Amino acid sequence: AKAKENNVFVAVAADILSLALLTPPGEWGADAVCGSTQRFGVPMGYGGPEAAYFACTDTFKRNIPGRIIGLTVDAQGNKAFRLALQTREQHIKREKATSNICTASAMVAIMAGQYAAWHGQEGIKAIAKDIHCLAGLLAKEASKYGFTQKNKSFFDTLCFETPVDAELVCKKAVENKMNFNLIDSKHISLSLDETISIDNVNSVLSVFAEVSGKKHNTVECNGSCSEGNIPSNLVRKSSFLTQKIFNQYHSETDMMRYLKKMEVKDLSLNRAMIPLGSCTMKLNAAVEMIPFTWPEFANIHPFVPKDQAEGYLEMIDNMDKILSEITGFAKVSLQPNSGAAGEYAGLTTIRNYQRANGQENRTVCLIPSSAHGTNPASAAMAGMDIIVIKSTSEGEIDIADLREKAEANKENLSCLMITYPSTHGVFEEGILEIIKIIHDNGGLVYMDGANMNAQVGLTSPGYMGADVCHLNLHKTFAMPHGGGGPGVGPIGCTKELVDYLPTHCMVETGATKGSAVAASPFGSAMLLPISYGYLKMLGGNGLTDATRYAILNANYMRTRLSTAYNILYTGKQGMCAHEMILDCNPFNLTSGIQCGDVAKRLMDYGFHAPTVAFPVHGTLMVEPTESEPLSEMDRLCDALIQIRKEIKDIEDGKSDKENNLIKNAPHTMQVVCAETWDRPYTRQEAAFPQPHDDKYWPTCGKVDDAFGDRNLCACWDK
Repeated sequence: AKAKENNVFVAVAADILSLALLTPPGEWGADAVCGSTQRFGVPMGYGGPEAAYFACTDTFKRNIPGRIIGLTVDAQGNKAFRLALQTREQHIKREKATSNICTASAMVAIMAGQYAAWHGQEGIKAIAKDIHCLAGLLAKEASKYGFTQKNKSFFDTLCFETPVDAELVCKKAVENKMNFNLIDSKHISLSLDETISIDNVNSVLSVFAEVSGKKHNTVECNGSCSEGNIPSNLVRKSSFLTQKIFNQYHSETDMMRYLKKMEVKDLSLNRAMIPLGSCTMKLNAAVEMIPFTWPEFANIHPFVPKDQAEGYLEMIDNMDKILSEITGFAKVSLQPNSGAAGEYAGLTTIRNYQRANGQENRTVCLIPSSAHGTNPASAAMAGMDIIVIKSTSEGEIDIADLREKAEANKENLSCLMITYPSTHGVFEEGILEIIKIIHDNGGLVYMDGANMNAQVGLTSPGYMGADVCHLNLHKTFAMPHGGGGPGVGPIGCTKELVDYLPTHCMVETGATKGSAVAASPFGSAMLLPISYGYLKMLGGNGLTDATRYAILNANYMRTRLSTAYNILYTGKQGMCAHEMILDCNPFNLTSGIQCGDVAKRLMDYGFHAPTVAFPVHGTLMVEPTESEPLSEMDRLCDALIQIRKEIKDIEDGKSDKENNLIKNAPHTMQVVCAETWDRPYTRQEAAFPQPHDDKYWPTCGKVDDAFGDRNLCACWDK
């Protein structure tokens, strides 16, 4: 209330499970609330992955970071979800975006959401009550052994003043296979969760009794425990999770069928190629995924003593060495949780190094105009001043413009951010000269590793002279994208920068002068076995072959598609790197067809869209990766060539400019199977344009983006 009186906004960090019992922040005037959803059914995983949550009042909806899923309607008036208010995001607003977020944590957010759907309001309240009750019981019983609980109020976390040396208490706990948090010589803390039972409480009390020299008396709980200390004015009275989805799937049969229903709506790699340029949607082999499910990886807290995480630490050390060899760097940090987080971590490493060397003034960051939007957004977050470098008509950096701006800002130049191969899908032939120009003018070079799938085994950032580079384990090293995350974005650097890599306040990471960029010391550690398996099974020769095939596949498709589309950029040898850009701009002039229309029509052919309108407006960017067989690449080429013929029919007047196969795409089962068909083409042409033995049905028609943004609502039923 006092904050509001002084026009101060209020942000709250809240344990999401505690809000089942506590009055939610929105009801007492908070403007924003955030926290973690990890305890909603997601394992600890030595620190991650996890999905955060963020909510705010309507006032701040256009300032929210990251993706927002909003409701809209499709061409038939049916409800549909889509990404809303995208003009806030880095791929559009660049350095003026509300965040640098690109990869988030969609998969684990879905897990947390389904946990809520499974338990519903009553189930979650029961879990929260059980935890709080056991915490209250533990606090009460601990006093009998001289342990004083210091928190005036609590939900699940207790802080005890110990009657003996706190380190002795923690040592005795470890002997009994428990870990307590050592605060200082007189205080420890511990937290309870839904896995804790009355037996665990008695185990804790037995340790307390032993160190205090007293006899432990077993405590019993009959299920109607009323211990707890939430003040009455903070007890939640409002309902939550009242929507239908949270109140209908409470048996395994129902939940299994619901999840399958959701799964078949997705067009994922287990069904077809996903040709998203710059995303490297490669195979996530089953054998790599298996360890991800093991409890040995899942049930470890990130702050356990080192001798309890020797396997994880050995794997992390091995990954550091392997990735350092691949990148040509001295060391790699695995802490960043995405590529964008890796960018921020890398730029922060550069800034910390420059500050330590008396170069606080070096804040200028040069970024090519073709760069991914995360680059300028990350630089802005790191407190840098951004200057844009022009691109040539061949899609490469304008070296003359770079040299001019580097020399003009020589005294304040911090770094250049560059992607290699370039975001235009070509190998910059002047890369060595570009890096030398920056170094000659006192700056460092940050290499964006988004296109590392065209480098591994053939060259490396370190070999070229870059100082820092991030990798995307969810791209280059076969970790699933999970519908948008989670990701892992390690950064590697030269020996001069090693000490400025990310650190952590609780766990040694190998650096001492950096700063943390994630809550856990090694980021989303539970995901690492996936990429570790990929690296170890392929080995150096296999990784190099994968790169060669990725480039070969892209150029095979470039050759086929060049008969129907203008390929915007190729190198001096007429080749692309691992991806290519198809120019759809001429079609808008001749037929009214835009790149987004082509992308939607591809759904009728059973394909996920390529990257739309990036990095060049009005284009499609295609990346096949090394994983795709020739038959699938041919199927996509055939589809795109056939769509070009459909465009030609519009150009020649054979098809109407507005009412045609492409403008009306995608064609849903509801539309194709309707009793009435009044379109100037056949149902066969609409839904089955190619020979098929399987059919993916789009689940909604063309969506109304403007309607969704005007009527922002992340809801289905109220």
